Order: sequence, then structure tokens, then C-alpha cells
Amino acid sequence: MKKLGLIAAIVTIGTIGTIRAQSPFSLDWHGFVNPHYYADSRSVVGGREDMMLFYPKPIVRDSLGHDINDGWQADMLAITARLGLRINGPDMLGARTSAYIVGDFTGSTNATINDLRLRHAYIVLRWNRWVVDNLYETPHMLLVGQYWYPMVIHEIMPMTNPLNMGAPFHCYARQPQIRYTYSHGPWEAVAVTCWQLDNMSQGLLNGVATSSTLFARHSLIPELNAQVRYYKGNLLLGAAVNLKTIQPLVQTQYTAVQPSTDLYSSFSWTLFGKASLGPVTVKAQTLLNNSLYEGCSLGGYLMLADSTFADWHFNTVWVDVERNRGHWRPGLFVGFARNLDYGQHADALHTFGRGHDLEYLWRIQPRLTYKTLTGLDFTAEAEYTRAGYDEPVGNMRLSFSMVYSF
Repeated sequence: MKKLGLIAAIVTIGTIGTIRAQSPFSLDWHGFVNPHYYADSRSVVGGREDMMLFYPKPIVRDSLGHDINDGWQADMLAITARLGLRINGPDMLGARTSAYIVGDFTGSTNATINDLRLRHAYIVLRWNRWVVDNLYETPHMLLVGQYWYPMVIHEIMPMTNPLNMGAPFHCYARQPQIRYTYSHGPWEAVAVTCWQLDNMSQGLLNGVATSSTLFARHSLIPELNAQVRYYKGNLLLGAAVNLKTIQPLVQTQYTAVQPSTDLYSSFSWTLFGKASLGPVTVKAQTLLNNSLYEGCSLGGYLMLADSTFADWHFNTVWVDVERNRGHWRPGLFVGFARNLDYGQHADALHTFGRGHDLEYLWRIQPRLTYKTLTGLDFTAEAEYTRAGYDEPVGNMRLSFSMVYSF
């Protein structure tokens, strides 16, 4: 009842704001409803009732030698239903102003699935410069609030059907942040500082391995990201570097032994691109993952016997191809990742991250979407993911979804 009351209040406020002609703000509601059916040939590592699939679970045999993770299972959810509000306001501080807020029902953790969850909530300030013929460009843009994790390159996000949107090959997360963008001709530079909320680092909290924002908060250093992009017609090319610093050991309870306050920093980088070649759009990325667990990707770090930390990297590459016009729009996603430190530091005291027991991971994912071009879409997809454990395993996911956009 509280959730329904909150939604009703938001809608009422939006309606009143639209009716008030004298208001300098304009409101635009939008969203979609997205029922989604999926079936897996074996148990998987994932989130939100495994709707967000990362990779199949390893072989685990019972007393009779049967693999308990083998066997089909299916589910249907509509938790990605979304409601968003765009707000355009008057000029302030010499800048054009706008804001955006959107939520869905996936919850912030597996335990809160089906609860209303904040996706994005940010303010944008754009300082314009007038050019010839009363046209203007926007060389300076400041975004403050919750937005895509900086290693999520939203412009090249794979258009796959499930919730993962290419993860763990492509990052997928949102974080509170301050993002500055400078544009000059075809070039664009981006600088981001961000913090954590739903997607948290792993470490030892009071001696127990867990996920928490405290590991980042105690470091006092926000995650830092810098990007450069080049736009030319239907072509986008870019690169990004990312630096994350955490304090892996945090003590919030009394102890006779003072824990270490050493910091651990991890550096990641990516090259990415997008091109529209007539009726076909091609997106691609290569990524050096060094502890991008918070971005729903691969990699992490190790705590060794001498209480020092060691890097643990993945190298990832993926390509997504899709027809971009007409009613029928076939597409194909292919991704590959290799654990560059596989088998090293087998005596580590603790392993933090995702995929440490994988030597490699690959996925091939064809899809077919039918668009009515009036707001209703249908997508069927087959997704095969192969995980390189000591005994490699594969999972076949079959899915079907409808999207009603408004």
C-alpha cells in the first residue's frame, strides 16, 4: 500500500504540474511494461531470480554422481516495468537546466526484488555557446546525481533481451556521481567521480567476507574515471580509464587488535566503438577488467597470506550487430573473456570478485525482435554461455518478452 500511495502521489503531482500553465517547468512522463519469460538448461550464477544471468554454475555431484546443477528450470517476471519523469526548467546560473528520475521494480538486492528501486535521479546543467545563424552548441555539461556507472558506455550498450544487457562482458550498474563533459567539434572529454550504493565492493567487515559500501567510504577516495570520445557522422570511437580505491578491511566493532587500514587500488581501461552502416548497427568493446565486480562484470582481487593484496584481471571483448530499421530486427551478441591470472595465488586467504574459478567465458546470443513501430515489441532470444571451469559447462537460455512503451 505504501508503494501504491507513493506512485499515486507522484502521478498527482505530475498532473498538477502539467496543468499549471504558469509554471516554468515542463514534465514528460514515460516508461514501459515488460513481461519476460526465460528458461535455463542448468543452474546459473545471476541475480534477481537469475533473470540477470552471468554464467552457469559448476558441476557439483551428489553421492550418486549426479550433477545437481544440471536440469531445465523456467520463470517469468515483469519486474523491469519502468516509470520515468523528465523535467525541463528555466535557465539558471546561465545554464539550461533539466532533471530526470526513473524507477523500476527489480529491487536493490535479491532480497528486495519486486520493490520500487531508484534507477536514475540526476540534474543536468548545460552552458551553451552561440554560433552562426542563431544556432548553439553545448561545450560544457554538468550531471550530478545517480546515473550509469562510468564504465557503462551507454551509447554502445548491447540491445540484448534479458536484464543483463551484455553483462558480465559489458558492465551494467548505476552509481551516485558528478560527471563533467566538455565538447569541442567532434571530440568529447568526460571526467567522473562516483560513489557506491546498490553495487558495492567486497571485503572483510568485522572479519567477515561481505559486500558493503563501507570499503569505499573508508578509503575517502571516490572512484575516478576519464574518457575521450570522437563522433563523426554515424561513427563513435572512444577510450576510458578507471581507478577505484577501497579499504578492504573495515572494523566497526570493538577489537583488541587494530585492523589494517591499507588501501587497495585497481586500474581498468576500455576501448569502444559504434558504427551505423546503413540498415545495420555494429557495437564493439574490449575491456581490461581489474576488480569491476561493482559493475556486474568479471575480475576482482585476492588477499594473500601476508595480508597483502594481489590483482586479478580479465580481458573481455564483445561485438553486437543489429538491424536498425523495419518491423523485423534480427541481432547477434558474441562475447569472450579470459582470466589473465587463472591458477595463480591458489593459496590466497580470501578471493573477492566474480569469476575467479573461470579460465574463460564465452557467449553467443542471437535474437529476433518484431516492432509494431507503435509502442509494442516482441523479442525471442537464444543465449548459450560456456564457462571454463576445471570441468567446462554450458547453459542454454531461451527467452521471450513483450515491451509496451508509452
